[in-house]
Amino acid sequence: MRPLEAGEPTVIGPYRLLGRLGSGGMGRVYLGRSGGGRTVAVKIVHPHFALDEEFRARFRREVEAARRVGGAWTAPVLDADPDAPVPWVATGYAAGPSLTEAVREGAPLPAHSVRVLGAGLAEALAHVHGLGLVHRDVKPSNVLLTLDGPCLIDFGIARATDGTASLTATGASVGSPGYMAPEQILGESVTGAADVFSLGAVLVYAATGQPPFPGDSSAALLYKVVHEEPQLGALDGDVRELAAACLAKDPAARPAPSDLARRLAPGGAAPLVAAGWLPGPVVERVSRGAVRLLDLDTGAGEAPSGPVAFDSPSGQGAFGPPDPSYVLPPAPADEATAAPGRLSVSVAATSVPEGPDGRGRRVSCTVALAVAGALAAVTVGTVFVLGALRNDDATSDRDGAAQPPAATDAGRVPEAYLGRWSGKAAASGGTIPLGTFEVTLRQAKPGQRVGTVVQHDLIGNTCTDVLTLKSATKEELVATGKGAGTNGGQCAQTSHTVRLRPDGRTLGYTSDDPDAGDPRARLTRRE
Repeated sequence: MRPLEAGEPTVIGPYRLLGRLGSGGMGRVYLGRSGGGRTVAVKIVHPHFALDEEFRARFRREVEAARRVGGAWTAPVLDADPDAPVPWVATGYAAGPSLTEAVREGAPLPAHSVRVLGAGLAEALAHVHGLGLVHRDVKPSNVLLTLDGPCLIDFGIARATDGTASLTATGASVGSPGYMAPEQILGESVTGAADVFSLGAVLVYAATGQPPFPGDSSAALLYKVVHEEPQLGALDGDVRELAAACLAKDPAARPAPSDLARRLAPGGAAPLVAAGWLPGPVVERVSRGAVRLLDLDTGAGEAPSGPVAFDSPSGQGAFGPPDPSYVLPPAPADEATAAPGRLSVSVAATSVPEGPDGRGRRVSCTVALAVAGALAAVTVGTVFVLGALRNDDATSDRDGAAQPPAATDAGRVPEAYLGRWSGKAAASGGTIPLGTFEVTLRQAKPGQRVGTVVQHDLIGNTCTDVLTLKSATKEELVATGKGAGTNGGQCAQTSHTVRLRPDGRTLGYTSDDPDAGDPRARLTRRE
């Protein structure tokens, strides 16, 4: 938990806020305390969305869906105000780390803990599906480990299976790459079986410390989910068999949550939890957290709730989508390398740990953009760059050998390229929509910054890639694209080769990166 910063609220509704638990594209989550002393988690949406009446209507439906859940192994909705100047919802606070935190900061869970985890989550999903709802974003960061058992949180993109809560607005997305079911990625009908697939992926992560579909980019991750078999690592016995069954490509072949729960815990998860289910290091962490929670000072003085500027970004990224406008600063005359910019290719995602070379990349999921439109679900995701070349040198070819920049016509970029261009983009042969690419090109010499590529996904997020010129002729402009230093932790900084080819009144855009699905776009001049 982070302390409150200047400009953040101290009171929302009847709850005094004690600190910030986290943030995302949709809003920030705070630790709060009621007048009666109950500790809660309060989610406050971004003020930008508060101005959108269609968003408010969706938010009301989401709150009602979450209120209906309120069963075991989930965090109950206690209070909400969709009509407040800044809408908010308060849920019961689950004292414990997320599965992501527990594994990253410690180790994979022991076999007994994995079994209890799976049984509890399966019982939770059986209850959710019995209400006609689908969670649609079951992943390690949405699973909290408490002394009272696993807790499934964040029903922000839960959707009624009867279609009465269709969510179709621009700015929506669903799922997280590596944990989304194949039918979610392909834009097909989504049922509770999609949650079962995600549960299987969570079990693999809990037991091995690695997702079943590892990858360096969203395009690679989503391709593997659809076309490749999962990597089950050290899982063994019936848990391995059940995880494999959950990860079946065919939704009809996956077991029902109630069957999973019975297989994992014939007598139910509750007796196993009561007997102690967490490993010692996690129990110790939960205990320390409980002591700190008791020591928290609510402070003195009242502060009214209402619209909040949120002008100080959190450690997890800016609150809400970045400003889509980006003014390209003039390049110094002696500029020889790509300067910071910001490129995107996005979707709600998880991150891949850094490799030994320190160049680990974040996962993206612009694919969920297609998913967002096709499935019409709701939740704002996070922006991530879609893949990069294996060599980060701004002027290297795919084999990593540094190459001198090719000569341009009189050392200049042909006038036909200059200006601002935009168009729809896709990866993997056009099967994975990536939103809109805006390419701005200016005059430059080889080795200098020639422009930027700004990608706006369907969930309203943005990142920018800075282009450094390698060569330019009337037939083709070749540049190295590299994520900007100003992108923050949610955008990758690795590089890839971009090629632009004139075709009548349009530009053909290709990114030479098979791991990212070789993104392509057809660009039209805007100015």
